[in-house]
Amino acid sequence: MHGRSGLLDARQQRRYLWTDAFAVCNFLALGQIDRALALVGRVHRELGRHHPDDARRGWISGLGDAEGDAHPTLGGLRIGKSLPERSDHELFDERLEWDRDGQYFHYLTRWMHALDQVARVTGDERHAIWARELADTAHRRFAYGPPGHRRMYWKMSVDLTRPQVASMGHHDPLDGYVTCLQLDATAPRGVDLGDAIADYRGMIDPSRLTTGDPLGIGGLLVDAYRLTQLDRDRPLRDALLDAARAGLAHYVMQPDLRLSADHRLAFRELGLAIGLAAALAMDAPGFKQYAQLRGSIEAFWLDGAHRRSRTYRGHEDISDVMLATSLQPDGFLVLRHHGAVASAAVRPR
Repeated sequence: MHGRSGLLDARQQRRYLWTDAFAVCNFLALGQIDRALALVGRVHRELGRHHPDDARRGWISGLGDAEGDAHPTLGGLRIGKSLPERSDHELFDERLEWDRDGQYFHYLTRWMHALDQVARVTGDERHAIWARELADTAHRRFAYGPPGHRRMYWKMSVDLTRPQVASMGHHDPLDGYVTCLQLDATAPRGVDLGDAIADYRGMIDPSRLTTGDPLGIGGLLVDAYRLTQLDRDRPLRDALLDAARAGLAHYVMQPDLRLSADHRLAFRELGLAIGLAAALAMDAPGFKQYAQLRGSIEAFWLDGAHRRSRTYRGHEDISDVMLATSLQPDGFLVLRHHGAVASAAVRPR
């Protein structure tokens, strides 16, 4: 198999925000800081602006060229999907919507995290400021409703003026809450995130976090690890671990991991593998028994024949970059401090 850098290089010809966020963290883990910074710049120049085929031009935020360069995340960032966003006059088509552009909240939080990791590794506060500005924009545009009945849109239009999918993502308030806590710990200057933190926390119901989706379970574990490193909200962290344990116990009883590669989604399973690396790094009770599961997921997708499967090749960008992350999780999982390096690269087999 080509090396981890090869996995990343092969995917850089196309901008896709979730994939690029993981790739930035992976470059940091490999010590390739210049490549991480170059990728950040490319994402901002391409996904912070309207698509070349769009009648609209320039920065999504509406800022001029110079000001947009200085504040590239103020208008949010496009998903990077292959089809243009659905217009006001088009009927909703669930199948097509997956391939339409727009903005996803859970992609924006991944990019906030990537920018924050760059700031933590390099000490360059600009990236922390960009992350906070993106967090503020996302909160103001995605969250809505009166006090006590707050909700979030799952997908918004490119310019963040109208919802494309009005339902709320299961863990979107959680992602927003933990990410804003992380940004506040890195550089508590600039845009005030206090209202966003309180708003997201109020939308989280700790009793309803359990999921049987492997990517969702992995996300719970990653967020629990971030709260552990930040030393914040221990009751919520414990609730996340409880939910992840319950979801994982259910998931391993299903036939999913015994199916052929053509009937499995690599990036969702690798999201679980990354989460298990987080659980093992914080020595969370009840997860050591799943160390072998993490290894078996990686081994399955390291097999070249499995990577040639229909489902892997259909999601090759995201599958490749998340396989690279699972193999070297430090850049994504560890909340580093400038000049200091910690390790979460737990490699039990």
